[in-house]
Amino acid sequence: MNRQCPIAIDVFGADAHAEAARIREQAPATAVLLPGGVTAWAVGRQAGIRRLLVDPRVSKDAYRHWPAWISGEVGAQWPLAIWVSVQNMITAYGAEHTRLRRPAATAFTARRAAGMRPRIEEVVSELLDRLADLPAGQVVDLRSQFAHELPTRIVFELFGIPERSWAPLHKIINAFFDTAITTEEAQRNAADLHVTMADLIAHKREHPGDDMTSALIAARDSDSAGDGAGDSDSAGDGAGAGVGARLSEKELADTLILLFTAGYETSVNLICTALHELLRNPGQLALLTQGLASWEDVVEEALRIEPPASYGLLRFAVEDIDMGEGVVIPKGDPIMVSFGSAGRDPAVHGPDADRFDVTRSTRGQHLSFGFGTHHCLGATLARLECAVAVRRFFERFPAAALAPAQARQLPRVESFISNGLRELPSVLGPQAR
Repeated sequence: MNRQCPIAIDVFGADAHAEAARIREQAPATAVLLPGGVTAWAVGRQAGIRRLLVDPRVSKDAYRHWPAWISGEVGAQWPLAIWVSVQNMITAYGAEHTRLRRPAATAFTARRAAGMRPRIEEVVSELLDRLADLPAGQVVDLRSQFAHELPTRIVFELFGIPERSWAPLHKIINAFFDTAITTEEAQRNAADLHVTMADLIAHKREHPGDDMTSALIAARDSDSAGDGAGDSDSAGDGAGAGVGARLSEKELADTLILLFTAGYETSVNLICTALHELLRNPGQLALLTQGLASWEDVVEEALRIEPPASYGLLRFAVEDIDMGEGVVIPKGDPIMVSFGSAGRDPAVHGPDADRFDVTRSTRGQHLSFGFGTHHCLGATLARLECAVAVRRFFERFPAAALAPAQARQLPRVESFISNGLRELPSVLGPQAR
């Protein structure tokens, strides 16, 4: 690893920002140690991340470009195997990425997301009414009773997921992002995930509707969708399928896994962060009520200071990549990008990059939804959900505050991938007239 001593990544993410700062300050790319003894390179400077995200010498396909995965040195027993074993647009490279992204992009357009505003407003109203019915002065966990509920309903309705699948999927998604679980737990969760997805796909084939799951299944099953070159259900390396080939059954399931997990977890963390920052920074909230900043500004600054995902796993060097300052990432080595570090890079955001400021001129200069070909398809929906939820919450409960006993330090999710609060205990106060 260019003679660097690897930094052991904390699987619990207990002090993620301090870890990210250390990685950012040490070198353009820093050797790190992941669970299971896997070594990788972490990139924390925004300029370097931005360059890597559009560099054709960087792949996300472990089946084609990670020698340790190809040889079996790292395999299904690795605790984080689910992040590289799935075959969907987020793990694809080149023409394969284009082929796998196209059906999802067609179904998940920005116009479709924007058209969901009335439903988002309706669900937010229902959730706020429920909060308003709670006894005065009661401590409320805004993550579980508000931030969690909105994306759950919106994403699951968007994909037409029957309510009988909601609880199993929630359990699986939570374990999916838990990087502190054992190898056995990770393997069991992966098995549960594939069983649940197979059951869901079978159900939607029998009961199609006007939803994204049905649209993706129709694209996969349609005779006009391709020539069948991608119709094998084997794991394979995927390298031989043409851009016009339809999704295989595994690719269909893995694409849905990606869209469910990203659409839910990202939005929950983002809404929770925005609420938390305004609750503990009343001066920032005052800027909103005085019309000196917008709710969209809140969303961007929340994305910058606390990206919903701390790290992006994994990318691979297709050939040697010179990062500068004498650091070269060798061909075949895995790479992690630190979105949490990029958002607080003082080279971009100044010496006060750790401070939440909705008027910050660089608030939109973050990479929290990725950049380039792998930019998140759900970014528009996540931003919309957060802006509506936070605005409506403070319009309804302008005197809301963090619960006194919890105002100093709140527990975070145990993960170095997902980045969010585990709970947000608050007191609502009187409603606005």
